[in-house]
Amino acid sequence: MINNYQHKDINGAAIDLPIGKVVCVGQNYLDHIQEMNSIANEEAVLFLKPNTTLCALAEPLVIRDDRGECHNEVEVTILIKQILSNASIEEVDDAIWGCGIGLDLTLRDVQKELKQLGRPWERSKSFDLSAPMSPFIKLEEVKAQGHDLTNITFGLSVNNELRQQGNTELMMRSMRDLLVIISREFTLLPGDIVMTGTPKGVAPLVSGDQLNLTLLNHQFSTQVA
Repeated sequence: MINNYQHKDINGAAIDLPIGKVVCVGQNYLDHIQEMNSIANEEAVLFLKPNTTLCALAEPLVIRDDRGECHNEVEVTILIKQILSNASIEEVDDAIWGCGIGLDLTLRDVQKELKQLGRPWERSKSFDLSAPMSPFIKLEEVKAQGHDLTNITFGLSVNNELRQQGNTELMMRSMRDLLVIISREFTLLPGDIVMTGTPKGVAPLVSGDQLNLTLLNHQFSTQVA
């Protein structure tokens, strides 16, 4: 790894899982589709980030300044602990280590150009350090707090102003459904992470921005270098 990223639990302890790929989901919140002037797809929009995109959310965010605007996209994340391949909905929970929150940093100007040319998005979304990740909360702890994968609140404030706010109940495809869909396209391995989509409120980040991310009753802070 280029940055010594490790999966961590909410108490800061290392999680004994390898560092795998990141599977991302686009267009999973209607309000974000609308703000991007896009049309909802009948099938889930999936793309990959390599493990070189991973970094700890607590570290200063490294944003390229030579490729136009870089936007925040805050997302609930899922850490996988067991193989999922052609999975059924009943198999999904046993394969989840837990949930976290992360950023799908996006070079928006580059993405717009790629879309116009009909090309893949990787150059705008899969660059080094473009997937800052929080520590993960065990799924059992999430459920013990009276929550479920279908009712997780999360948000992002930048410089003390609320920018993005969401709840997984508003997803177009639930997290469990997403894992079933993904497992039919890409086998999910222990240590893989799934980013489950962003709500409205994407906007440029600039050097010096102070970010506060919330997931249930947990808060995580970072800043743009």
